[in-house]
Amino acid sequence: MDLPKVFHMNGGRGTTSYSQNSSLQKRAAERAIHITTEAITQMFLSTKPKSLSMADLGCSSGPNTLSNIKKLIETIEKTCESVMEPAPEFIVYLNDLFTNDFNTVFRDLPEFFRELNDRRIYVGAFPGSFYGRVFPDKCLNFVYSFNSLHWLSKIPSGIYDEQGSSLNKNSIHISERSSQIVSQAYYQQFQEDFSLFLRSRSEEMIPYGKMVLMFLCRTDSSHSINESTFFWEILYQSFSILVSEGEIPAEKLESYDVHFYAPSLEEVEAEVKKEGLFELDLMEVFEVERDAGNCRSYGVAVARAVRSIQESMIVHHFGDGILDEVFEIFGRLVDQELAKQHVQTWTVVVVLTKS
Repeated sequence: MDLPKVFHMNGGRGTTSYSQNSSLQKRAAERAIHITTEAITQMFLSTKPKSLSMADLGCSSGPNTLSNIKKLIETIEKTCESVMEPAPEFIVYLNDLFTNDFNTVFRDLPEFFRELNDRRIYVGAFPGSFYGRVFPDKCLNFVYSFNSLHWLSKIPSGIYDEQGSSLNKNSIHISERSSQIVSQAYYQQFQEDFSLFLRSRSEEMIPYGKMVLMFLCRTDSSHSINESTFFWEILYQSFSILVSEGEIPAEKLESYDVHFYAPSLEEVEAEVKKEGLFELDLMEVFEVERDAGNCRSYGVAVARAVRSIQESMIVHHFGDGILDEVFEIFGRLVDQELAKQHVQTWTVVVVLTKS
């Protein structure tokens, strides 16, 4: 499977769109906004660019995209006022896979420009995988990526045997049932991807530029720790119920795997130090509180969020006939399990400076 041609958040503004179901990601970004604004302020004061170029990597298609940009621009303008210097012009590069619904973001640009009083702000899309070069040499002052780097560039090839069959039986991700071969394959894919990400950004950023990365992580060395595998285990159970009801063939489920990896803090730090291209300024972990929002339960809220992210992959593999049923089951199981146990989901914020 050519994953970059298949995987995307649900576009548009409908009830199953990412735009309507990204409040969990918004709360995570809000938790880290003080770190992000401090980083861009430090970068600006140390480099004083007349034209400030920033890139949002993995921008997706929801309202969070322009909301984040607005906060960063307002931060720099307030900083300029405090030091009595003119504000720079802003160039904003939006990046995501070619399948991303950039048009939903662009439709909101007229209102975005009005809210910022039509300042000198230039916004454009640069589609492509951020696991590789996206931008010209030394063109970026500031880079940020929220809720994206836990997605791998592909499903690790090491989880398949010579015949192409998955070695990860009775699982769609790393679980307690997975062999060491499977967990090691996921880890190696993360190492390959994250190192390539760092090398690519190093070539695209100016010296002393800063980068803020926020993604899901785990706080233990174990790959199958509940905090990073809980929701994938529930999704597997949901599929299994449909298998038992004859809705999908068992072999279809056994050949489905997800391209997700929540690294440990030690794994992140090791890759940064190995490449030696960035100074590690900060690494901070936080838990995003549960909030059902406008949904009748937290399980329903999570089900809608996961569907808006995973629907493209599920439809490609299983077809679209099971979507409503599998996520109704998923939401119910999440609520049942969380009533019996407390599961913490951790997010890490990493701040890097280009050497």
